[in-house]
Amino acid sequence: MAGQGQGNPAVVGLAGFGLTTLLLQFHNLGWCGTGVVFCTAIILGGGAQLVAGFQEFRCGNNFGYSAFTVFGAFWLSLGLIWLLLDLQGAPNTFIGNHLKITPQDIGMFLLAFTLYTTIMWLASLRVSWMMAFTFTTVLLGFIGLDLVFLAGMKWLITIIAVDLIVCALSAWYMMAHIIFLQVFGRDVLPVGKPWILLNGAAHPPKGEVLKPTEA
Repeated sequence: MAGQGQGNPAVVGLAGFGLTTLLLQFHNLGWCGTGVVFCTAIILGGGAQLVAGFQEFRCGNNFGYSAFTVFGAFWLSLGLIWLLLDLQGAPNTFIGNHLKITPQDIGMFLLAFTLYTTIMWLASLRVSWMMAFTFTTVLLGFIGLDLVFLAGMKWLITIIAVDLIVCALSAWYMMAHIIFLQVFGRDVLPVGKPWILLNGAAHPPKGEVLKPTEA
């Protein structure tokens, strides 16, 4: 279907983030292996999100640019971590001390992304209701994973998986909001007003789910 004007890169970024997050939680619940998660993390969660992030840069959208690019890099980094973990466990491995990874290391990796996500969560409060909700679930998921890897609270895995499934579906809801808005010509799936309004400012124009409102 031919369109007019410039497409919204968020439809790809949100799709990649949601699908890869969903598959990883399927693995955490014991429903699938890590092979498909690894491949999806490299191609869709990583590659496609990076492309979407770079396109958000061209649109002048710092929120979308940062979110898609950094989370795309997160999935690529996570895939590389899995690869190194497999290689360091192989006989006669070439992985030296500088590249060895421990659960503590993964915990610190996740903690760093938790701090980044906190900044993006604060910004999301000015974007839309659904964006704030999605980033809240992302932040809770990272905090839970921090506790798993740094405090040994492995019993949280199932709760975290459910939280991040909700997160993935929320990202897809925003993706569908943008697509349906163009296809149906009306706001079929509203994303709601921001959780924080400054000076009575209204929520962003319909479809612009990744652009914070202006005070």
